Amino acid sequence: MISKTYAPQDIEAKWYKYWLDNKFFASKPNPDKEPYSIVIPPPNVTGVLHMGHMLNNTIQDVLIRKARMEGKEACWVPGTDHASIATEAKVVAMLKERGIEKKDLTRDEFLAYAMEWKDKYGGIILEQLKKLGASCDWDRTRFTMEPSLYQAVIDTFVRLYEKGKIYRGVRMVNWDPQGKTALSDEEVIDKDVQAKLYYITYNVVGEEGSLTIATSRPETIMADSAVCINPNDERYTHLHGKTVMIPLLGRAIPVILDEYVTMDFGTGCLKVTPAHDLNDYELGLKHKLPVIDILDDAGFLNEKAVLFVGQDRFAARRNIVKELEEAGHLVKVEEYKSIVKTSERTGAVIEPKLSLQWFLEMKEISLPALENVMNDNIKLYPPKFKNMYSSWMENVRDWCISRQLWWGQQIPAYYLQDGTVIVAKSKREALRKAQHELQLFALTEEDLTQDPDVLDTWFSSWLWPISVFDGIENPDNEDIKYYYPTNDLVTAPEILFFWVARMIIAGYEWRGELPFRNVYLTGIVRDKLGRKMSKSLGNSPDPLDLIAQYGADGVRTGMLFSSPAGNDLMFDEKLVEQGRNFCNKVWNAYRLVEGWNATDISQPQENSLAIQWLESRLNQTIIDVQEHFVKFRISDALLSIYNLIWDDFCGKYLEMIKPAYEQPIDKATFEATITLFEKLMCLAHPYMPFITEEIWQAISQRGETESICRASYPIAGEVNAQLLGDFDALFTIVTKIRETRNAKQLSPKTALPLSIKTDDKARYQTLEGIIQKLANTETIEYVSDKVEGALSFVVKADEFFINLAGEIDVEAELANAQKELEYNLGFKKSTEAKLANERFVANAKPELVERERQKLADAESKIKALEEMIASLSK
Repeated sequence: MISKTYAPQDIEAKWYKYWLDNKFFASKPNPDKEPYSIVIPPPNVTGVLHMGHMLNNTIQDVLIRKARMEGKEACWVPGTDHASIATEAKVVAMLKERGIEKKDLTRDEFLAYAMEWKDKYGGIILEQLKKLGASCDWDRTRFTMEPSLYQAVIDTFVRLYEKGKIYRGVRMVNWDPQGKTALSDEEVIDKDVQAKLYYITYNVVGEEGSLTIATSRPETIMADSAVCINPNDERYTHLHGKTVMIPLLGRAIPVILDEYVTMDFGTGCLKVTPAHDLNDYELGLKHKLPVIDILDDAGFLNEKAVLFVGQDRFAARRNIVKELEEAGHLVKVEEYKSIVKTSERTGAVIEPKLSLQWFLEMKEISLPALENVMNDNIKLYPPKFKNMYSSWMENVRDWCISRQLWWGQQIPAYYLQDGTVIVAKSKREALRKAQHELQLFALTEEDLTQDPDVLDTWFSSWLWPISVFDGIENPDNEDIKYYYPTNDLVTAPEILFFWVARMIIAGYEWRGELPFRNVYLTGIVRDKLGRKMSKSLGNSPDPLDLIAQYGADGVRTGMLFSSPAGNDLMFDEKLVEQGRNFCNKVWNAYRLVEGWNATDISQPQENSLAIQWLESRLNQTIIDVQEHFVKFRISDALLSIYNLIWDDFCGKYLEMIKPAYEQPIDKATFEATITLFEKLMCLAHPYMPFITEEIWQAISQRGETESICRASYPIAGEVNAQLLGDFDALFTIVTKIRETRNAKQLSPKTALPLSIKTDDKARYQTLEGIIQKLANTETIEYVSDKVEGALSFVVKADEFFINLAGEIDVEAELANAQKELEYNLGFKKSTEAKLANERFVANAKPELVERERQKLADAESKIKALEEMIASLSK
């Protein structure tokens, strides 16, 4: 016997330990089984479980558990990402608390501290995922900085360098002054801000007059190389060939002409600052302008600025505005809405900066990744993201892959004293290359200096589906040949380019094939106000607190009740309350069935019919669920299962077959019900792993190493469409009778007389026992004409009468009947219009057209019955 109330905290730890002890989640290549593999989007080692993780990993777990039950060799590979920028920031903060500065440490000393931090905190999120019920193969847990995955990144760099795809050069990059590192375009977050536009005058050299420019960054005027005007702008024809003086600084710069400048934007004059703006840099290259970089790596003004040297860029802005105003060069200041680029990791405002970095040439290497998503070899769910994907891939820019950090894979480039670069997998290999290829036989390893930078974190995680199976260093090993390509990837749209596109690129580059077949893009979890959940806003519940309060199954189902692919989930705690209520419903239903006393009495015909009906409903639901999964409608599949269990099984089936109070039930019905319950638990298990395991184990005596995890997923049998239709009519009849009883305030114990006018008496004769049980009616009569003075209703083309003999309010009934008649007349008119539309009839599916014709026939029958009822009541 299971306990009286469902207490998730009592069963979750028990069953998760049981699953781990028996290695139900473990996987190894099995040639007799179809492989099904998923790699986890590796969370940062700095991370803790948040609502987005909850949604993402629940979906992955649903997919992997279902595949496992379907007899596939299911493998879900977990792991974590070293997260260069975020982790280094955490370690630096930890060291500061200990009174240690990074600059006072050697690289090896710092990395020892970083590894200490990772060992202490890096596995927290994976342990939290276990609370959710994640069925990962934990023995396969990987980390992007572990030796073999580290080496895979180094091998990839060397290979791409030798193919001419990686180069080193001075380019304008996104610079994070707080992290003191370059960032790729995808690591930059645009933020809407209220900014100021400063209008500043530049005096023309050698004559009276000035021109006015508008800038949001007055502190960069010391880096100006020119002022640009459109050659077609008649306002400034007199300035062609002139020079102007930078205010305060007293340095002359030329006025240049270029149609790049928009005449009707701002003042039509553009200050050109090649060192601090990407577009200005391109303009500077075109006009051969000098590049004056006035900021150091931390965002402070250097000696080249001449003014405000040593000041932070924002402090310098405040000070220069004050001095410009005092000198009469500040015309006005305007407020305007702007977009500021910030670092994804540190939040610092990005500086465009010319820097010597390593880049991966992306145009050619990206082509297979574009082609195979656009032709649906790799499918995105929902497909609306294909447009965004193609836009990015068609305009892809070279990837800045170097980062000025210590935590990460150190770039395998070695420099000789004269600056010669040798790229090799190790210093020893670099020395061998120098000695044999450059004929520098006297060199030793001490003569080689390794590049201090590390590679972008994404340069390791783009290999993830390959490297977790050791497919870089050992491309023909058993795991990679069996599990790769993986099947499905579940991730967030915001890393579609960060990670997904790059994994596809790496898949075709390394293995000549796709890394996964389907990409399910989850939505963002938002609060009821539509705000993205975050700790800073304080609007995000702690997932572990939710699990403690509502149970893991309640949280899992609650999250998935309304989270279609690609659409944001407006989270409300009522969702997980609904999930918990669903668990309680299942629990109480099993307690009811478990408590019945089964004996060798004969099975009533109505019980046999009810069983046949539920079997057909179950089979239809299995078909629907499988179709939903094919289209990655994970939430729709859950709702189908939910409706089957809550409405059909608990709300209808159990009511039909349950014995009278303290009376026994026949064994045939009891055993059929237990079998159906077991199938329902298997159907629901991927969504609700804990409660379904507890009930599955209670249903029957199981072996010591048996689990619903390894039970067979239900397979659809025959669907009796006629029976389903008959029962739909039955439930409508019962509902109508109950509504009549409630409206007339009649006792549930009062048996009501029911007469049926139908051309298909046999249809209802088999259902009589169930109608009488559910609606409490007297013996059902069949009539050939309407029953005078009785209340009536129509189901399909058949008419039903409840003769309450003087107990009804005739005027009220007439008013209700008239209202219903008007509705049905309107419905009939709209249906006739649809069927009169030749385009609809010609193009719609035949079954849809037939359905509309049936609706019309039903409406006509109802109208006739209502007209007769009104005529009868009017006498």
